[in-house]
Amino acid sequence: MKRVTVNDIDTAYAEHGSGDPVIFIHGLAEDHCTWHVQQQALDQFHTFAPDLRGHGSTTSGQGNGTLAQLGIDLLAFIEEVTGPAVVVGFSLGGTIALWAAAERPDLIKRSVVLGTSSIVGRSAVQFYEDRIAKAADTNSAAFKDAMRADTAAGLFRAHGLLDQIVATRLAAVGDGVGYINAARAMMRLSAEPLTPRLSRVKTPVVVIGAEYDAFCPQKAASIILDALPAAEFVAIPEAGHLMNADNPAAVTEALRRAINH
Repeated sequence: MKRVTVNDIDTAYAEHGSGDPVIFIHGLAEDHCTWHVQQQALDQFHTFAPDLRGHGSTTSGQGNGTLAQLGIDLLAFIEEVTGPAVVVGFSLGGTIALWAAAERPDLIKRSVVLGTSSIVGRSAVQFYEDRIAKAADTNSAAFKDAMRADTAAGLFRAHGLLDQIVATRLAAVGDGVGYINAARAMMRLSAEPLTPRLSRVKTPVVVIGAEYDAFCPQKAASIILDALPAAEFVAIPEAGHLMNADNPAAVTEALRRAINH
């Protein structure tokens, strides 16, 4: 792991390979470990996988619970570490990538977003409110049970890895400060959708969706595709929301094609 100070946070990131720069942005309750398979497999690219604000080994700083702040963190990382790059984002990470692509098309050559939403509904707001309340004590049985339930709901076939994935996610969440901050940012997409901003994205976008994603179904992908001036869709078969756990080989191949496109 390497470290760099961007804005008010000390950002930890994993770096691998050589070639054109590609940045991998993880989802809520994850860290750089999400992308270990891809960083090893796609070593023809110079890949960077930072831990988001308050996740993994990155400090929390003064989070304000906005997508804009998380997007500015990404842009600062690009300016400081990689230079203009392809950005790959999963779920929360995909939403951050799209925000940043609309803000600074000069820094993001292409966006590849997996399991991503640009707007959330009432049920999602209630979900985030419940998880934010439970994350006040990430050592509590209530939070651990919720994390286990969320992880199980995100899997289609990798249920044999459930305990391992839950343990990794709990470690990434840590004291919960970054988790709460990011959950608040996602919750705000109800009142302040990202969708209208997508018309400002002028660089290519590939939207990747999983066949059995209950959290970001085809409807979420369609909303993004309809709003973008230049985008294409790729489906990952036999996978739920946590598609990189369910079908990592298909995700890797889809990313290889999307990055090289």
